[in-house]
Amino acid sequence: VAGLTLTPIGGYETGLEDEDAAEIVAHDPDTQKLFVVNGFTDGIDVLDIEDPEFPERIEEIDLSPYGAAANSLAVCEGVLAVAVEADPKQDPGSVVFLSTADYALLNELTVGALPDMLAFTDDCEYLLTANEGEPNDDYTVDPEGSVSIVHIGGKALDTLTQSDVKTAGFGPKTRWYNKDSIRIFGPGATPAQDLEPEYLAIYDDSFQRNKHGYGGNKKPRLKAMVTLQENNAIAIVDIRKARIEKVIGLGFKDHSEAVNAIDPSNRDDGIEINPWPVFGMFQPDAIASYVAGGRPWFLIANEGDARDYDGFSEEVRVEDVTLDSLKFPESAELQLEENLGRLKITDAMGDYDGDGDFDRLFSYGGRSISILSRFGRMVWDSESQFEYLTAAILPDSFNSQGLAESFDERSDDKGSEPEGVTVAELNGRHYAFIGLERIGGIMIYDVTDPRNPFFVSYTNTGESLGDIAPEGIAFIAAEDSPNDEPLLVVGFEFSGSTRIFQIRE
Repeated sequence: VAGLTLTPIGGYETGLEDEDAAEIVAHDPDTQKLFVVNGFTDGIDVLDIEDPEFPERIEEIDLSPYGAAANSLAVCEGVLAVAVEADPKQDPGSVVFLSTADYALLNELTVGALPDMLAFTDDCEYLLTANEGEPNDDYTVDPEGSVSIVHIGGKALDTLTQSDVKTAGFGPKTRWYNKDSIRIFGPGATPAQDLEPEYLAIYDDSFQRNKHGYGGNKKPRLKAMVTLQENNAIAIVDIRKARIEKVIGLGFKDHSEAVNAIDPSNRDDGIEINPWPVFGMFQPDAIASYVAGGRPWFLIANEGDARDYDGFSEEVRVEDVTLDSLKFPESAELQLEENLGRLKITDAMGDYDGDGDFDRLFSYGGRSISILSRFGRMVWDSESQFEYLTAAILPDSFNSQGLAESFDERSDDKGSEPEGVTVAELNGRHYAFIGLERIGGIMIYDVTDPRNPFFVSYTNTGESLGDIAPEGIAFIAAEDSPNDEPLLVVGFEFSGSTRIFQIRE
């Protein structure tokens, strides 16, 4: 199988470092514009990419009349939808619909608290928002997490009313699976308050098994799989019924196994990837869906995330806790800074017998990508491949903040932090593009066989072009591209740059 590589051909730099000035990106093929969430202005930068080698910012869309900040955006058939949080963000947010041609307001509708990621169905009939419902910093106000569903149904956008919006919450009819690994731990929070939808992927679940194998029903059964990052779980949403059907825990990753080895210390003076007696919480951020073998599959980026607020924090280091002497007979050695001592773990779980010491240790993120079936079952995980690959390809920047000068600084946190993902079909094969937030760069994996993906290539433009902390990733198919070639567009959060890559074999 021929390998794919990414060649940077153009970019736009805001010049704003560490200001979240380039986050989520979306492309409109009709106008050849890129829309980029700018977290510094809380608005949207509009880039003309008619010549992708020389993108030009042509507009800045001010969203302050509609709320506090833009969090995400999506484009469908000449319509730009933007998720806008309220002030305070614990209040219900909104979706703002704009024309991609002239940015005119088409409608504004209220959704759940803190709408983050949003997506259209392929036919633009529905728009979904993942509403995180994060607490305030004092942890005294904690709104419920939810998924809002706007039924457009072919109507003109300006005719939509609030009655066209249904918000699905985590109610008593929601079913729970693998509950032992679902984290419900916010102080005084109900499950509905504690669950925080992060990202979603829409799919057709009309596939069913019959005597001939798998076949599709006549009528599509639209669903969404939603990541619940802090909760180490995913949820399944029935779109037409506007109902959250189930929540499924993702289990834990055993880093004591050689295939899941990690480097857990930023004080070990080098790259030391070894098995350690700690469990990783997968805690996925982005999710992408694709169809292979007639069935939907889901790729998740296991970034990890801790709750760390003024009013409540779960984050501690292994060196600062008491370990059970029977479970960890060599605790003094383990807790040295060059070993496991510096690793950040949660104190919200791990003391199973309630005696005040830790019987198990749980760290943040899987440092990997995984593939799930439509039932939420994990069929493949990249294990420790990202640790070894980045160590081999870019050793001077291993587990860094993006540049060699910060070598190994993120080993005690979450490693390279896989965050953004998208899946594209090229020449009959499916490829996953994965952004590594910390060391930076884009991994490409062939995921055509969901149970046997393999590494294809890795591209990092941190040292060469200054692109640090990839956040949003958008694939542009050749038929939609301004230069008739497949492109990948990446928003780099820390460097405030938007880079256009040409995908080549």
